[in-house]
Amino acid sequence: MREWWRDAVIYQIYPRSFQDDNGDGVGDLAGITRRLPHVASLGVDCIWLSPIFTSPQKDMGYDVSNYTDIDPLFGTLADFDALIARAHELGLKVITDQVLSHTSDQHPWFRESRVSRDNQKSDWYVWADPLPDGSPPTNWHSHFGGPAWEFDPQRGQYYLHNFLAAQPDLNFHNPDVVDAILETCQFWLDRGLDGFRLDTVNYYFHDQDLRSNPPAQAKPQVMATDLYGMQDNIYNKTRPENLGFLEQLRNLTDQYEDIMMVGEVGEMGNRSIQIMGEYTAGSSRLHMAYSFAMLGPDFSVDHFRSCIEGFQTGAPDGHPKWSFSNHDVPRHVTRWAAHAVDENTIAHMTCAMLMSFEGTVGIYQGEELGQTETELTYDELTDPPALRYWPAVKGRDGCRTPMVWEKEAPHAGFSDAAPWLPVKAPQAAKAVDAQEDSSDSVLQFYRKMISFRKSQSALTRGKTEFVRLAEPLLAFRRVNGDQNLICVFNLSKDEHQLSITGNAAIIGPHHAVLDAARLTLPGNGFAFLENVDDLARA
Repeated sequence: MREWWRDAVIYQIYPRSFQDDNGDGVGDLAGITRRLPHVASLGVDCIWLSPIFTSPQKDMGYDVSNYTDIDPLFGTLADFDALIARAHELGLKVITDQVLSHTSDQHPWFRESRVSRDNQKSDWYVWADPLPDGSPPTNWHSHFGGPAWEFDPQRGQYYLHNFLAAQPDLNFHNPDVVDAILETCQFWLDRGLDGFRLDTVNYYFHDQDLRSNPPAQAKPQVMATDLYGMQDNIYNKTRPENLGFLEQLRNLTDQYEDIMMVGEVGEMGNRSIQIMGEYTAGSSRLHMAYSFAMLGPDFSVDHFRSCIEGFQTGAPDGHPKWSFSNHDVPRHVTRWAAHAVDENTIAHMTCAMLMSFEGTVGIYQGEELGQTETELTYDELTDPPALRYWPAVKGRDGCRTPMVWEKEAPHAGFSDAAPWLPVKAPQAAKAVDAQEDSSDSVLQFYRKMISFRKSQSALTRGKTEFVRLAEPLLAFRRVNGDQNLICVFNLSKDEHQLSITGNAAIIGPHHAVLDAARLTLPGNGFAFLENVDDLARA
């Protein structure tokens, strides 16, 4: 029997920004539960909830202080149970973000660990002595600026943090830590959860010899908050021991029915595709993985083809998940605006493209509305990197502003109170109620395209073979059994034409004209074609 996740469409919910039902300006579990019919109406298979566990919220829940309870900001365990029950009633699976590589510095484990060098949890985090001159043990960088080491005067040692200093890294070389983490995962599986989205899945282990990273061999990519690109990060993450832990975690999930794990690979470029392959190879590691490979500025035929072909080559028995937007990057309608005829046209085309990719696909709340990045002023920010490095870094708040439900309602129907991030006019204009009755709206297109994907076996199960066309035309063949589809996309604003041999016919949603043996693709045009023997630039 084919697993549910292999051709699933997963919808990411950012709980702070989905729906506020208790009137405090922050989204909550009760609000999510109330809005689940909207999610189900899209035809998606699963929701992924960003962190909802107890946290000081220094990094919006990615700093967990209790792995087995719900943060009061979002509700209670009873609210969680109600959400699971309603989702399952609507035919939706539910997975949650599991932030396992690090905790909050307010977690009881860390509070005990930092007291002394000989307590029961003294080795639960990564501690190291200063170098003789007092400097950090290695040259490793933190993603949020400065060294990845924080000196703790109580222990007289440094502790490792790949992100904020308030997010100390766990020591996965300690088997007691691994056992404790597995117990927390089992807690949620026993509660009816359908799987996990594993945050920073390649960060669990560090080099025990604490070797410094060498300089980057390729041209360094220097960002104001992230000096990672100036090093080859071979000792601070993606260590070989990671695979052993993934196998332990898979052994746990295999004790339950229909569980799925998807890992976030914190890496860019071709290396990310390689890691995705390693982490999903065989049947004893992750069910699937995704990276930031398609979450950046690159928007070219060569880029998309190299991502997919790279995974095919590197992990012939693995399984990918592809996304264009999430809570960590600018929304793709804005990110790729330079290639767009207009916002709605590129929203339609990128939806069609994503839904035609082999594997599992993910969409981020508001993506189904063609939502754009919100422009914020400094006084409106909450994201730590932006607060520290403004204006060089705008941060992640712009993609995290609240979901818009009613165009004319206060705060677009998200909350009766002032929300934690503002709802601005350009975003409110794309509200759900403003798109429901429009047959050509982005919202209606997402519903049509998801339905079309599910109705075509070539798109859900077919293998991918690229047709070699020059930029900016992306074309590939999806084949399953007797169905043979050609998917073609114009990644530019300009019109292009293709000559076609065979008894071609357009099926499904499209933005193109087929006239005899000639296919005309307007700017950001696309089509799905049957009975095509060959196609070439006209």
